[in-house]
Amino acid sequence: MATHLLRNGATCWLLRNCISRQATLNRCLHVSSVLDKKISFHLSDIGEGIREVTVKEWFVKVGDTVEQFDNLCEVQSDKASVTITSRYDGKITKIHHKIDEIALVGRPLVDFDVLDEEGDDADDSSTTSSESSSSESEQEKSTGAGATPTGARLITLATPSVRRLAKEHQLDLAKVPATGKNGRVLKGDVLEFLGHVPPGTNVPHPTLVDKKPAASSAPCSAAPVSVPADRVEVLKGVRKAMLKSMTESLKIPHFAYSDEIDMTQLVQFRNQLQAVAKENGVPKLTFMPFCIKAASVALSKYPIVNSSLDLASESLIFKGAHNISVAIDTPQGLVVPNIKNCQAKNIIEIAKDLNALVERGRTGTLSPSDFADGTFSLSNIGVIGGTYTHPCIMAPQVAIGAMGRTKAVPRFNDKDEVVKAYVMSVSWSADHRVIDGVTMASFSNVWKQYLEQPALFLLL
Repeated sequence: MATHLLRNGATCWLLRNCISRQATLNRCLHVSSVLDKKISFHLSDIGEGIREVTVKEWFVKVGDTVEQFDNLCEVQSDKASVTITSRYDGKITKIHHKIDEIALVGRPLVDFDVLDEEGDDADDSSTTSSESSSSESEQEKSTGAGATPTGARLITLATPSVRRLAKEHQLDLAKVPATGKNGRVLKGDVLEFLGHVPPGTNVPHPTLVDKKPAASSAPCSAAPVSVPADRVEVLKGVRKAMLKSMTESLKIPHFAYSDEIDMTQLVQFRNQLQAVAKENGVPKLTFMPFCIKAASVALSKYPIVNSSLDLASESLIFKGAHNISVAIDTPQGLVVPNIKNCQAKNIIEIAKDLNALVERGRTGTLSPSDFADGTFSLSNIGVIGGTYTHPCIMAPQVAIGAMGRTKAVPRFNDKDEVVKAYVMSVSWSADHRVIDGVTMASFSNVWKQYLEQPALFLLL
C-alpha cells in the first residue's frame, strides 16, 4: 500500500512540475510578427512632377549595414541628378533596380532588415566585431583584384566620371585594360581604348607591373576592317525630357521675328567693366548678362511676354518674377535652368548666378529648383555659330529668344562713311495665340535699345 501511494505521489509531482514548466516555455517561446523588421524603402517624390528616374550609381550592395542619412544611390531625372539617402539603420537585404534601370516614385528601391532594438545591446559587441571583420575581408578582396564577381555582375573599379565617359561611348569597362592602382580603370585607359590618345600613353601602376605579361616583340598584324552594326538606344535623361517638351512645343503656333543689333558700343562698355567685374568675383564678363538684364527691362514694359497660358480656363497668368531660363550645353545634353528674379538684380549679380548655373551644369549637380518656375527663355546659339534660327517655345512659357554670333561687318555711319561695326542677329519666337506681331516687335525694340545704348543700364 505504501509503495502504491509513493508511486502515485511521484507521478503527480512529475505531472505538476512538467505541465508547469511546459506552460512556462509556451509563454516564453513564441513567434510574433512584431519581431519581423524587414522594411521596404520607397522612392519618395523629389518634386517638379517627376514620376520616374534612372538609377545611375549604387553606393551600397546587398549585405551592407547602413545608418540614417548614409548615401544609398544616385538617380537622374529628366532635369537633375539627386542622391538618395537612407531613412533607417539596418542591413540591406535586397536591391530592386540595377544601374540604368527606371525606378518609379512610390515604388521600393531597397529592402532593409532593421534589427529590433530590444536585446541588441547584448549582441552589439559581437555583431560589431563580426561586421568589421567581414567588411575588412571584403575590402581586402576588392582591393586585391581589379574586378570582383558579385552574383552575375562583374564590378570594375572606376570613378563615377570614368563610368559616365564609358556610358557615353557604350563601352564595357570590363574590356578596358586598367593601369590604375590595384586594377582601377582610369580616364586615360578609356581614352586609349577608344583610340583618342596614342597607345602606351598610360604607364601601368607599380602594383600591376608584376601581373602584366611581357609584351611580345613581334608586331601585331592589322585587324580586318569590320562595318559597325546598327544599334537601338532607348531615350533616357535629357533626351527623353527633350522628346516630351518639344512634342508639347510643336502644339504651339509659333510667330517668328528677327532683327540685327549693333553691339559696337556694348563691346567697348563691356571692356571697360571687365576689371570691376573681376574684382566682384566675375572672372570674365560676357554679353549674356547684358542680354538677360535688357530682356528683364523689356518684360517690365510688355508683361504679356512674361506670362503663361492656361488652356483649361482660357486665361493668362502674368508672372511677377522675371525668372529667365538660359540654355546651357552640358555633358548630359542641353539643359535650361533659370536665373531667379532678374528684375531685382544688377548685371554683376546676374553674371554670378549665370556662372554658378554653368558650373553646376558641367558637373551634373543642377537641382530641380534650378529648373522650376521659368517665365521667359534666352538661348545663345552664337557661342557655337550661326546667325538666325527658329527657337522652340518651352510650354507653358509664351516666348523665347535666340542670339546668333556677333560679327565684325562694314556699316555706314551718319556721315555715309564705311566703318567697322559689331553686329549680332537675334531671332524671337512667340505664341501667336496670345502675342501678336506688333507686341513682339515692340518688345524686341526695347531690348535692342538697351544693348545698342548700354549707358541706359546706369539709369536702372
